[in-house]
Amino acid sequence: MEFPAELKYSTEHEWVRVEGNRARVGITDYAQSELGDVVYVDLPEVGTEVHKGSVFGSVESVKAVSDLYAPVSGRVVEVNESLKDAPERINSSPYGDGWMIVVEMRDPSELAELLDADAYRAHVGEA
Repeated sequence: MEFPAELKYSTEHEWVRVEGNRARVGITDYAQSELGDVVYVDLPEVGTEVHKGSVFGSVESVKAVSDLYAPVSGRVVEVNESLKDAPERINSSPYGDGWMIVVEMRDPSELAELLDADAYRAHVGEA
């Protein structure tokens, strides 16, 4: 199981890669492994305002449907449209091709509330 050190993590199992004032968001390797094979993903449209801790979409697997929670607040400026036709990328490359949205952050200080890799690893019991 991967826990890239350069990322920030939410307790709801989303990851954030900081790119200047933008946050690229996806679900963690742990989350995708718990879900099983992802068959559908519902993501917001570009321009949607998201709020830290609120639902921004959902992911459906053969096991369950799970909500996706925004790890930061801001405006969605990119959506990974390729996931509509290939949602399995979330399983095969959760930190790469399986990214979901890019948010232009309204308040970058919210990043301080997220976990680092070691804290997230402990959170999921993989420490």
